[in-house]
Amino acid sequence: MSALWRINLWVTACFALLTLACAGLLLRQAADDVEREVQSAEALVQYLGDSAERHPASLQPALTRSLRHVRVHWLAPGEQPPLAAEPDGWLGRLLLGDNRPSARLLELNDGRRVLIAVNAAAELGEVRQALQQWLGLCALALLLCLLSIGWAVRRGRAWLDEVLHALAQVSDGQMAVRLRSTALPETRQLAEHFNRMASALEQAHADNQQLTQTLLAVQEQERNHLAQTLHDDLGQYLAGIRAQACLLRLVVDQPALVAKTAESLELNCEHLQQGFRAMTQDLYPVVLAHLPLAEALGLLVQQWQARQGIECRLWVGERLPALPGASKTHLYRLLQEALTNVARHAGASQVRVRLQRRGPGLRLLIRDNGRGAPQARRAGVGLHSMAERARSLGGELRIINRPGAGWALALNIPLEA
Repeated sequence: MSALWRINLWVTACFALLTLACAGLLLRQAADDVEREVQSAEALVQYLGDSAERHPASLQPALTRSLRHVRVHWLAPGEQPPLAAEPDGWLGRLLLGDNRPSARLLELNDGRRVLIAVNAAAELGEVRQALQQWLGLCALALLLCLLSIGWAVRRGRAWLDEVLHALAQVSDGQMAVRLRSTALPETRQLAEHFNRMASALEQAHADNQQLTQTLLAVQEQERNHLAQTLHDDLGQYLAGIRAQACLLRLVVDQPALVAKTAESLELNCEHLQQGFRAMTQDLYPVVLAHLPLAEALGLLVQQWQARQGIECRLWVGERLPALPGASKTHLYRLLQEALTNVARHAGASQVRVRLQRRGPGLRLLIRDNGRGAPQARRAGVGLHSMAERARSLGGELRIINRPGAGWALALNIPLEA
């Protein structure tokens, strides 16, 4: 059942209850009025009867024809008086009950016979007319109300259909759809919220596309870097080791040359091992599996400072909570990405890193004394990566730009995460 039909049924039921209640009150008041009129008519019947018995000439047809609630019926010779009339219809039975209108049969001294009876038909007719007018007025009001509700609901449904169509377009990936503004404050506010949501989704979709392209480009760069490292660095060492191994076969009878070649082989193997260790460290922080978090971060800061030549100080508070392996990896990679951004963009000479418990959570603060940025810039891959890691940790990441005084990055992690 549609919303319009439900509203119409509810309104009709309310109107029906109200109409019945008012009709009941009207009938109750009408019963009292009819009872008073009948009592007055009975008194008039008694008065007319007594007057006619004393003075038959005073009761003339011309005088009694215009009486409203009393009926005077002159009987012809030999005519039988009619029976007392039953109450007229259901309304008469409801208002008069089982009481029949009183009647008085008189035989006057001049030989005429007359029947004087109470006539409540006029009063019942007035009540019936008032009741019909009330029911007609209620029916007209109900019709106008239903027509107004139908017009308003259809107008609202037309705008709702527009909203549903716009939502369907957004679901299909058409982020450029917008809702028109209307005169109603509620629909105008809803349209503004929808348009802001659509704009945010469109911007997020564009950012995701750009981020995906950047990630693919970074992935290709990493593959090229890995391939170049394997070919130019590790490949050369392997080629040298192979050549030196072949040389050993030729100089077996020359102990001095064998010793020199073995020493060169040892040096090449050491360089090869360092290269593999550095590559493995870039691919996965093995130190996290063997060292506590504080020592792993200290080693990361120390190696970064040695490579970049930028002073970096790490302060780790006491009583750090135990974190699961995935959370430790996210925290380690987030600090690694932040330091990489400092080396690439900050132009800083000093970096301060602080990790400590703060209230019910864990706080990581990274600050540099670089140049900052004169105006806000769109987040790149590094910032998106850090934001995703912070979300994975269940924490909140804040990036503070201080133009001319560097950047600050604050990460708050709840201990429940």
